[in-house]
Amino acid sequence: MCLEDGVGGSSCPMVEMELSNETAALELGFCFRYVNMSITGGDKKMIASQWFSTIFSVIGMSSNLFAFCVLISNSRKTHSRARSSFLIFLCGLVVTDFSGLLVTGCIVASYHYTKFNWTEVDPECHLCNFMGFSMVFFGQCPLILGATMASERFFGINRPFSRASNVSKRRAWCVVVSVWSFASFLGLLPILGLGNYTVQYPKSWCFLTLLHDWRNISFGLLFALLGIFSVGLSFILNTISVVTLCRVYHDSESRQRRRDSEVEMMVQLVGIMIIASVCWLPLLIFIAQTLLQGPIPDLFDKEIPRETEKMLLIYLRVATWNQILDPWVYILFRRAVLKRLYPSLRSRPSIASLYPTMTASLRQKYTQESVIT
Repeated sequence: MCLEDGVGGSSCPMVEMELSNETAALELGFCFRYVNMSITGGDKKMIASQWFSTIFSVIGMSSNLFAFCVLISNSRKTHSRARSSFLIFLCGLVVTDFSGLLVTGCIVASYHYTKFNWTEVDPECHLCNFMGFSMVFFGQCPLILGATMASERFFGINRPFSRASNVSKRRAWCVVVSVWSFASFLGLLPILGLGNYTVQYPKSWCFLTLLHDWRNISFGLLFALLGIFSVGLSFILNTISVVTLCRVYHDSESRQRRRDSEVEMMVQLVGIMIIASVCWLPLLIFIAQTLLQGPIPDLFDKEIPRETEKMLLIYLRVATWNQILDPWVYILFRRAVLKRLYPSLRSRPSIASLYPTMTASLRQKYTQESVIT
């Protein structure tokens, strides 16, 4: 807060001018609020650089585009329905990450290069709502898709024969579209009245609001807890699946069937889970912690503490690294790459070795169509 200097003036007239502009803008749309811009020029360059946003977006989109090409090439060579469905989930993840970087990167880079005024360009908050929706949609999709892939692999490894006949490319695409639809509904909630998307510090992006009214608290906690739940579910299911695979790895009863594919999928899935946890959990925990702490006194109406705004920006940047690192998990942790690095790697028996009591005809059938071949 700024205090009077005792002689009829103010100790921070620039902040008061900023507040005056924001107060007038509130009459135009709900996405405008007080944003503390009382920072030095050096801090502004460090926090908001057009080069950072441009290079970040270009690297991320190039990585995802390369991963998509590799996925398409490999999907044409695979004959396993389990492998095909897993590749479809990965394609959905790569397309989501690429689209997220393209949409949000264009808006952020445009602001840094043109320094446009949100109140003039977007007085009715249509652009801000679109960007806020995009941030929520492209933020939640990778986490929910990660949990979906963990569930698919959990049942594929621990209940392989009971579900083999139900696996299909169409079913996998339906699951991906369902995740997109759910994330879209979640992103539309603030536009429908549950919370608000507002211009965020340093006025280059829009996101959910960390204000302490019941609507913004409800939506912020929904966003954070859903993301935390998705990461936690992935961790539990992947841990069980890895334990099961380790049991098969040391099983010496059957050496007839290969299980390179299932190990490869689990390695990639665990890598995706680790990246999502490291990148997203700090932001999700910060949002939940901030909203649960209660409002800070002595602030302007609809003002968020400067330190909170800066930390939100930092955590958001950490989270967006998930979109760059995800494709490299698949690119680097493929059998073709791993065998070049470790030529001594040998094929191991299938997960079917856990079920030695099955008849020979059934074992042959499920080996051909199983999710783990």
